[in-house]
Amino acid sequence: MIRFADVTKVYPGGTTAVGGLSFVAPTGKITVLVGPSGCGKTTSLRMINRMIEPTSGTIEIDGRDTSTLEPNELRRGIGYVIQSGGLFPHRTILDNIATVPQLLGWDRRRARAVASELLERVGLAPELGRRYPNQLSGGQQQRVGVARALAADPPVMLMDEPFSAVDPVVRDQLQQEFLRLQAELGKTIVFVTHDIDEAVKLGDQVAVLRVGGTLAQLAGPADLLADPADDFVADFLGRDRGYRALAFQAAPDLPVTPEPAVPLGADAESARRAACGGWVLVVDGARAPLGWVRPAHLAGVVTRDDLHRGGTVAPVGGTLRAALDAALSSPSRRGVLVDDDGRLVGTVRAQDVLAEIEREPVGEAP
Repeated sequence: MIRFADVTKVYPGGTTAVGGLSFVAPTGKITVLVGPSGCGKTTSLRMINRMIEPTSGTIEIDGRDTSTLEPNELRRGIGYVIQSGGLFPHRTILDNIATVPQLLGWDRRRARAVASELLERVGLAPELGRRYPNQLSGGQQQRVGVARALAADPPVMLMDEPFSAVDPVVRDQLQQEFLRLQAELGKTIVFVTHDIDEAVKLGDQVAVLRVGGTLAQLAGPADLLADPADDFVADFLGRDRGYRALAFQAAPDLPVTPEPAVPLGADAESARRAACGGWVLVVDGARAPLGWVRPAHLAGVVTRDDLHRGGTVAPVGGTLRAALDAALSSPSRRGVLVDDDGRLVGTVRAQDVLAEIEREPVGEAP
């Protein structure tokens, strides 16, 4: 557990970066600090490992005042991930990951063995361990940064906008991987972001900070979206917070309609017979959805070039947001639902999702 008690940071010249901040980051949970530029998010994070010293107040980790600990000893027990990855360019990926264990006195063979295991755990191929950072993509470098932070199995991790420097697709992949790892490892994490969507997706609790480093609201993502504390929080969350809140509403009882589908390579006549409303769904050999086609526009068999891939796919029993997005983004306006193995189950229409929303208003427990 990390506890901030009336923590302030005032720089020479009188600028207050953090002003009397108090909150608790629970053990084994992700606490996200979010807010506008100049609200003291990164300053607050870096005061935990004493890269910045507080002007006043106390920060405790598991009941120990960090000001009483030797800084280097403190930092070796805390994983730290930054936006650029912060990798050593002259060291291989394996040696980058093994850095902290070796600083702690581990022999090189043991440190590299752990580094190899972590490389695979964060979803990277073992052969990448022999490469150097400039030979990896930005997303791969960020995965290495996470692996390095985990190498000595620290109970606490600090993450400063670690996914903001990559494109949206890679960012989503990194977020999913991060949540998978956290489900396995249960670290106490303080995570800084400027992106409210990232905050509500990743956080067990979200701390919204005002400019000047004061706490505007601390709440779970669903409660934050449903009940902002004041106009500042409401404005920061944005006007579409009701749609975001649907991500916390389960949709187990949606009426699922069987959806005719054709395999890739089907002839145009088969596709026309299966079409509904001018569109037909195309699946692969395992019945996983690939996209939609208009049979009227087909010249021969269905190819990948014919596919319309605009629609998203939602899991059965997932959230109302996923189901509604699948329906609204589909060119046929039929949202595709799949099982845990990604196989087609059927489709759902937006009006059926909206009817479920009416039965279970956002912010109320199902």
